Amino acid sequence: MHEESELVTGEAVVLDLRVAKLASRALAMLLDVIVQFALLLGAIFVLTLTVPGEDESLALTLILVFLVLILVGYPVLWETLSRGRSLGKLAVGLRVVRVDGGPIRFRHALTRGLAGFVIDFWALGVFGAVAVVVSLCSSDGRRVGDFLAGTLVIRDRVPESAGYPAIGMPPGLEGWAAQLDLTRLPDDLALASRQFLARFGQLAPEAAHALGWSLAQQVGNALGTPVPPGVPPWAFLAAVLAERRNRDHARAMRTYAAQVEAARGQVPAGFGAGVPGQPGYASAGYFGGGQAGFAGQLGQADHAGQAAQLGHAGQPGHGGQAGQPGHAGQPDSPASGAEPSPWSAGPAAAGSPAEGDAPTPPSGVPAPAVENPFAPPS
Repeated sequence: MHEESELVTGEAVVLDLRVAKLASRALAMLLDVIVQFALLLGAIFVLTLTVPGEDESLALTLILVFLVLILVGYPVLWETLSRGRSLGKLAVGLRVVRVDGGPIRFRHALTRGLAGFVIDFWALGVFGAVAVVVSLCSSDGRRVGDFLAGTLVIRDRVPESAGYPAIGMPPGLEGWAAQLDLTRLPDDLALASRQFLARFGQLAPEAAHALGWSLAQQVGNALGTPVPPGVPPWAFLAAVLAERRNRDHARAMRTYAAQVEAARGQVPAGFGAGVPGQPGYASAGYFGGGQAGFAGQLGQADHAGQAAQLGHAGQPGHGGQAGQPGHAGQPDSPASGAEPSPWSAGPAAAGSPAEGDAPTPPSGVPAPAVENPFAPPS
């Protein structure tokens, strides 16, 4: 069963901390004691090999020094370096924090370590009986060392979230949100608002109310508009984020459509038949409307008078203008009533490609490079 603390910060905000109770703390302590006992046995074994047997006073002194270092130095060192987690707490998923929710420092860890050695567990603690009684009497499961150091043990490991839920537009705020200037909303403030809405149901009512109004005022100040009267802060934030998401989605769709159009305009003309009304394709023939494919390049390099025939209708060849004869005096458009052909409008010239064959660029004229706008960056 997870319980929440009833601690209040200096800003009168109720902290939403999942405190660790006696069972989880006892398990973490048991694991730490096993590690300490193993270290103590290792130290005694080393002393028996290095200290002469006739010098009992030296051996006893060294044993006491190692005992204090292991029982006091072990938790102090680990909790200082890992910001509140010993090996046992790390395995169970606990962490020591200050009563205001901040990380502990060396002085907090030292106070807890000395109090644990003298009062809670070993010297006067009757092997942990004092710590158990005090923890059971405390609503937050704190022992004597926690009260002296001003600390609290909380659950640091929480279930992983599957992701932020989708935020919908609150009813009645669509028109109001559509008039907002969301370009002034900082990304970090939008992310904090999204995280608040994702955890809204898990917060204590007092914490949710205070944090919601604080975020709503910050967002309102950034946008230059106050919270509408009668609208709760969560609805205000949801409307802003939903409108921001809708605009980002619409902008992304427009960008994608522009990339598709650009990609179609870069495809070589002989790659497909015409699709009426689509840019990059002709309504009749192989070449895109307003674009000259390979045939337009052939028309620039063809000195036999068929450049105007191979290029797009109305586009000049190498030596002719639209409606004017080319080098060989061939007209630019087919005769009236004749079915338009992508290759020629008059008699086929010698060496011209047969109908149905793919156009081949002449030597010296490189084919246009086709760039894929959706390829990942190199």
